[in-house]
Amino acid sequence: MKFTTAKLLAVAALAAAPMLASAQLSANVSVTTNYKFRGQDQGNNKPALQGGFDYAHSSGFYVGNWNSSIGFTASGLESDLYAGYKFEAAGLGFDVGILTYIYPTLSAADTTELYGAATWGPITAKYSHTISDDYFGFGAGSNRGTGYWNLAFAQEVMKGLTLKASYGYTNFDNPANTNYADYSLGLAYDLGNGFSVSGAAVGANKRATYGVVNKTRLIFTLTKAM
Repeated sequence: MKFTTAKLLAVAALAAAPMLASAQLSANVSVTTNYKFRGQDQGNNKPALQGGFDYAHSSGFYVGNWNSSIGFTASGLESDLYAGYKFEAAGLGFDVGILTYIYPTLSAADTTELYGAATWGPITAKYSHTISDDYFGFGAGSNRGTGYWNLAFAQEVMKGLTLKASYGYTNFDNPANTNYADYSLGLAYDLGNGFSVSGAAVGANKRATYGVVNKTRLIFTLTKAM
């Protein structure tokens, strides 16, 4: 993680610190048959253990951490740190913040993004903008300015059952990398008592460029929210 990134996160954490005493803490843990990120395999198509926690204040500010086992570093870990602010205006829900992805033993993959999202009913549009030189280890040279667009849909179709779909597009700032699209379509079911289960077909195009990591896979996940 670059020093400038550490400073940005430290400022965000310090800004939120006075509110943590009255913030609500939540946590989650999941087991998934495969961890895909933006349509690409992160765990060599093997099960992954995931989990994290959030502090959310009534004012809209929040901070959190999320972690997952992965397969492409010796440490086998991804750890994400984020802070942001949620609010409503003009009938829309907004979410803005900063997120850093940290990969112990593989600093070339460490990535920091600013993000902004708007939600209208079941539809959420989100844009993430890379502010670090590195972008998940994608080649030499600067990837600062790489953007990721995502359009997501989530709608309860019957009691406890939610239909979910998303389409994303990675637009590299470095012309040496190939832009690609990812997609997901699935269902999530609320089992009660904080438990939920989901299944989705997830993948990406440009498989000729990126190989088997972009292959469409059927992924099942069991989650416990606390």
